[in-house]
Amino acid sequence: MAELPFSQACENNREPILAVLREAFGACTAVLEIGAGTGQHATAFAPAMPWLRWQPTEHPQALAVLEPRCRAFPAPNLEAPRALDVCERPWPVPVPDGVFTANTLHIMPWEATEALFEALAGAATGTLLAVYGPFNYSGRYTSQSNAQFDQWLAARSPHSAIRDFEAVDALAAAAGFALEADHAMPANNRLLLWRRG
Repeated sequence: MAELPFSQACENNREPILAVLREAFGACTAVLEIGAGTGQHATAFAPAMPWLRWQPTEHPQALAVLEPRCRAFPAPNLEAPRALDVCERPWPVPVPDGVFTANTLHIMPWEATEALFEALAGAATGTLLAVYGPFNYSGRYTSQSNAQFDQWLAARSPHSAIRDFEAVDALAAAAGFALEADHAMPANNRLLLWRRG
């Protein structure tokens, strides 16, 4: 399967993320994955959590990257990939009781991050949101490697940047979500869990 789109970062962080999500999504029935990328998380997590219906989505322009792996590694509870632009209204997919996104907030424009949380404001009480990626705290980098990564992001795209945890948490709060857990992860990343009250 070497011809499939591949992300080494997804391969490296898959098991640590799964260890947290197995418990976090234990009482959920379905998960909407936003920005599923190559599909490596979706095709690993769906069979590992067979009680969930896993819906991977990706921006319409990147859907072709996601689809091949989902076709190559089907699972009974893995839904066909769907296109989702978080800025569009209404979303073409429903928001279930679980939402997951990895390595997206620092890639998408800040306006898209705001749009994502605005859309989630309509989620049901108890919905769990899990967000994986790098974050700054109190306006500071958590490591030298994250500082270098942020410089790389800025050179790559003017709208990409490591986000401040406090700014994202404020968006979550405005959408009715309260922080439930902040897990330290490999490579100076975090896995943040918010639940809608």
